[in-house]
Amino acid sequence: MKSSILITAVVAATALVAPRLTAELGDASKLPPAASKAGLTFDKDIKPLLENSCLKCHGETKPKSKYRVDSREAFIKGGSSDEAAVIPGESAKSPLLHYAADLVEELEMPPLDKREKYPALTTQQIGILRAWIDQGAK
Repeated sequence: MKSSILITAVVAATALVAPRLTAELGDASKLPPAASKAGLTFDKDIKPLLENSCLKCHGETKPKSKYRVDSREAFIKGGSSDEAAVIPGESAKSPLLHYAADLVEELEMPPLDKREKYPALTTQQIGILRAWIDQGAK
């Protein structure tokens, strides 16, 4: 009896959480298209894109939300949540892209009130980031 109650509770909790996680992402059809450039790498192509907009708040020293963008591994892993920021091979499902493309209200990156100091990634830069993710985030 106790095990069936526990199973029911777990199933109910999963049903409540699963839709919420999906709903946190924006409309993927509004993401900029992936760039057509092949062979993208983190160090050569992605890290330089992040330097002006992201690195000052998400660098090695006191990273906001415990999210670092100064290494490929940290960039993919994400910050204080258990959810990965980047899902290699699946840019449309990568939360980071939705935040950078301003598709999630109140989670725009960089934050809207800091854009004068930290400019948002351009549509072209988001396209490069998307292509890198779709290529496996190497």
